[in-house]
Amino acid sequence: MAVKVVTDSTADLSPEIIKRFNIGVVPIYVRFGDDVYRDGIDLDSDGFFKKLTTSTTHPATSQPTPADFSGIYAKHSGNSDGIISIHISSKISGTCNSARLAKAMFESSCPIEVVDSTFNSGGLALAVLAAARLAKAGKRLPEILEETNRAIRQIEMLGMFDTMKYLARSGRVNRAIAATGNILNVKPLLTFRDGEIVRAGMVRAVSRGMDHIHDFVRSKDNVREMIIVHSAAPERAAELRQRLGSLFPAKKIVVLKMGAALGANGGPGVILVALRVGD
Repeated sequence: MAVKVVTDSTADLSPEIIKRFNIGVVPIYVRFGDDVYRDGIDLDSDGFFKKLTTSTTHPATSQPTPADFSGIYAKHSGNSDGIISIHISSKISGTCNSARLAKAMFESSCPIEVVDSTFNSGGLALAVLAAARLAKAGKRLPEILEETNRAIRQIEMLGMFDTMKYLARSGRVNRAIAATGNILNVKPLLTFRDGEIVRAGMVRAVSRGMDHIHDFVRSKDNVREMIIVHSAAPERAAELRQRLGSLFPAKKIVVLKMGAALGANGGPGVILVALRVGD
């Protein structure tokens, strides 16, 4: 029996990756008014951004419940050597806590390791892929856990929001500041630091933001893996992939579509890069 890899939908994994590595994905919940959807199941990335840009109600997202994790752990605890459950940073979501509460119900029948990735989106995806490759190769849980934690220490991210409009709608930025920023065409640059999303700068045009991302990648030695994530901006992702192809083999750059977790705050037009750096 193999080790089962579980994550949540904030990893923004494609259906192809999920199928190839047999990854279990627990969805977050997305609420538009009275309508509730499971991210990636009832509402895919394209559907989410279409609804986001046409709805008068800003969506709210909520973490999976312990019962959601209990369901997937119960499904796999009897036919796995162990489960490694890798999730969005605990500093921006209670998902890890839900997973840990569910873990306590199954530890006697199946070893379960819950891992706080300290990232979301592409950064989380890199951590999950590190585990999934070893699980597919038949490695044991302790080795997979060690490699996952090693990968997390090697991950870095940088992203650009196209507008501050959705940050204001979600209450994360003052509306007056957001309005001024949009008039001035200001694009926030964001990164992760110690599990939290922090501002990495501001630019006055998309082209300058793309330059910053390119320079960020160029400044790194020994880039092992690269993921680009976009929110309803495939042309922007393709352009960035082409530019970064001078620094890293373009055919090895994975491009993913952003889901609801980050998309609810960023809106369409977000572009980010996640790197795994090191030997």
